[in-house]
Amino acid sequence: MRDPYDILGVARSADQTEVKRAFRRLAKKLHPDANASDPKAQEKFAELNGAYEILSDTEKRGQFDRGEIDAEGKPRGFEGFGGGGGGFRRSGFRRASDDDSIFESFSFGQGGGQAGGGRAGMHDAGGFDDVISDILGGMGRGGRSGRRGSSAGFEPPRGSDIDIRLPVPLETAVAGGPVKVTLPDGRSVEVKIPPRTVEGFRMRLKGQGEPSAFGGTPGDAYVVVAYAPHRQFRVDGADLRIDVPVPLAEAVLGGKVRVATLTGSVELNVPAWTSSGRTFRLRGKGLPVGETGDGDILATLRIMLPEKPDPELEALMRRYAGKEG
Repeated sequence: MRDPYDILGVARSADQTEVKRAFRRLAKKLHPDANASDPKAQEKFAELNGAYEILSDTEKRGQFDRGEIDAEGKPRGFEGFGGGGGGFRRSGFRRASDDDSIFESFSFGQGGGQAGGGRAGMHDAGGFDDVISDILGGMGRGGRSGRRGSSAGFEPPRGSDIDIRLPVPLETAVAGGPVKVTLPDGRSVEVKIPPRTVEGFRMRLKGQGEPSAFGGTPGDAYVVVAYAPHRQFRVDGADLRIDVPVPLAEAVLGGKVRVATLTGSVELNVPAWTSSGRTFRLRGKGLPVGETGDGDILATLRIMLPEKPDPELEALMRRYAGKEG
């Protein structure tokens, strides 16, 4: 193994802050999850871990500087960890061999950290846990700081949260009810819209966001309610606008017309001599405002002529036009 000072790229006079800073920078660069195409990534990362373990431990660093142990932490002149007298067992983090990769000591799967042999004392290696936690927390979109697991493992960064715009019929927004949501992976799920839901309302679907790039838990999906276009109403803030056809006779003589609302139709009294374009307000028949308030329906009357030509009406209009002349 190479000299740990060379591996970390620090001078022999470097203090612990410099050592930790160098390890943090190289760990981000050499981490196997960031170098999936490099077959030697695990080997390089294991070498970096070994160097940091020695230089971050004041006692081991002193032993190495005095020539008492080599770059692998073994006593000078002693081969292996055999059971013979005077054998030396390194405390803390165990070096990964060809048959025992670093990922046996901390894994990045959805199951969380996986404890490996010899890792029980890793927290003694100069804050190794904290450094790796910080590094993992900065990797990937939507990541969060890694946390030490119950078995000395680490939680990899989670996936990103996403927003899903959900057009909801106006009637459902007012009364509540089920609506289907299509997730980014193409699956459809049904969510229940609560009564009196306003546009912009958000609902959380836990674990339905983007997957983690490092095998952690997925992010969350937030369903954001939007008002779907309506065949009759036009949304104007919390108010609803609607055009209401009125026969010519009712516009001249007065009468009643039916006006649609989100909960059924109501009758509107039309005064005599009502011009086309006149707007009437139906209070409290619009969209929800907060917990108790409601917008209005603004009904604009549009005079409607008979579908088929009416000779009597035409004769009446000619007489009226002549009188005006």
